[in-house]
Amino acid sequence: MLSTLRIVSRQTTAVRRVSSVFGSQAVRAGSTWANVPQGPPVCITEAFKADSFGKKINLGVGAYRDDKGKPYVLPSVRTAEQKVVTSNLNKEYAGITGVPEFTKAAAVLAYGKGSSALDRLAITQTISGTGALRIGAAFLERFYPGDKTIYIPNPSWANHKAVFNDAGLNVKQYSYYDKKTIGLDFQGMLSDIKAAPKGSIFLFHACAHNPTGVDPTQEQWKEISQAVKDQGHYAFFDMAYQGFASGDTDKDAFALRHFIEQGHNVCLAQSFAKNMVRSPTPAIARVIANDGCYIGSLR
Repeated sequence: MLSTLRIVSRQTTAVRRVSSVFGSQAVRAGSTWANVPQGPPVCITEAFKADSFGKKINLGVGAYRDDKGKPYVLPSVRTAEQKVVTSNLNKEYAGITGVPEFTKAAAVLAYGKGSSALDRLAITQTISGTGALRIGAAFLERFYPGDKTIYIPNPSWANHKAVFNDAGLNVKQYSYYDKKTIGLDFQGMLSDIKAAPKGSIFLFHACAHNPTGVDPTQEQWKEISQAVKDQGHYAFFDMAYQGFASGDTDKDAFALRHFIEQGHNVCLAQSFAKNMVRSPTPAIARVIANDGCYIGSLR
């Protein structure tokens, strides 16, 4: 172990020397991993850093910032941090599916008190929203009996396609944004849902669609739900902005809750990276079973 550490230390020192002489790009070009492409958010962040424009704004990561471009931590988050510190937690191992009190509270926030879904959840805590999506995708790829094709909106969050592809799912798109009206292409969306092979998986942004900010109305969500049910599709919700679209966490959960009320068994990736800004960002991946039993969970 010590010899390994010495080798790593020597390599790190060498890299630092090369970096100081030739710059980070030279190090990357000569690296074993030089051909590994950067992910979309990383590309945006790197472009931001390289831009010399004095009034540039970083649109790569969703976070509150002050007038100087520095991250702004909400007072509520600071208060929560202090409560955690003063509570003197014993740092007990959380277990493979996370902290039960946290996952239970997160489920109530998503589905609402008294929801029929609460007694039939397979639920696990993950590393932020991307982790929840990856675990949900891996679960579906391994166990979903229907078509292993997932349809994502056009456009969608930049990482959706990569996450689902890497999990082994085939990724296609459905109509969503109408550039001419700067709004929802609702008829196109419905048409694509109805045209997809029965039993396909459809990813829906529960609220505050990323990147357009355009959401279906409640009446439109009802029609979407019916179309999904008629075709026997499976709904996968990505809920990263609950409370941000309308300011009301219950209103923003309408789509998810309506699908449950209409008898859908869904997969949900629930993230707190935005609405708990900028606290540490745990997230939840959960699957609803139709027989009241846990059907499995992954981490």
